[in-house]
Amino acid sequence: MDPAGRRLQTRRLGRVPYADAQRLQEDLVRRRRAGEVDDQLLLLEHPHVITLGTGADRTHLLAAEEERRVRGVELHESGRGGDITYHGPGQLVGYPILDLKPDRKDLHRYLRDLEEVLILTLEEFGIVARRSSGFTGVWTDEGKIAAIGVRVSSGWITSHGFALNVSTDLDYFGMIVPCGLDNRAVASIESVLGRPVELAEAMAGVERQMRAVFGVVEGAPVREG
Repeated sequence: MDPAGRRLQTRRLGRVPYADAQRLQEDLVRRRRAGEVDDQLLLLEHPHVITLGTGADRTHLLAAEEERRVRGVELHESGRGGDITYHGPGQLVGYPILDLKPDRKDLHRYLRDLEEVLILTLEEFGIVARRSSGFTGVWTDEGKIAAIGVRVSSGWITSHGFALNVSTDLDYFGMIVPCGLDNRAVASIESVLGRPVELAEAMAGVERQMRAVFGVVEGAPVREG
């Protein structure tokens, strides 16, 4: 790895079960801490799953176990911050595994930078998106379009990340109080634009904006095993 510059290896992983993605993140956090790999950006989608953050309020889970079973929705505890959220097909999930040392050891800045990545990505689609004072995430006039929940472990290594609704079936958000916010609509790129959008389009935008906002170049491929 080049100690003089920042390098980010992006990996498009397709559809990955939530538990598998957690294990992969744990492994990459360990390897990043040891200096064995460059910073990583995992881009993927999950099968239907509801996740509970470290600050989750169980009353925000509206769907009983039977409904979740019938609709094929798993339930998982998550090590990220935040409340409850939904992931599913058509939603672009990004897990940055970054070493914030030496000059980015600021959680508030990191969250704002992730929001900026998503706002600029949506701008590429002609969508005006913004922050909402006092909350983490990204909103449009039609509703919340992206959620953010991160973890920063010892050594200032990040995991978990963001979820951007691209072609997501928004009906599934009715199973929860999204991020614990009552009476807040949710939106997707497709619902705002009124046309089909491929996940790959959003991935390409996120990759570009991650490099721009974080000032990185493409990193070396990860050797597995």
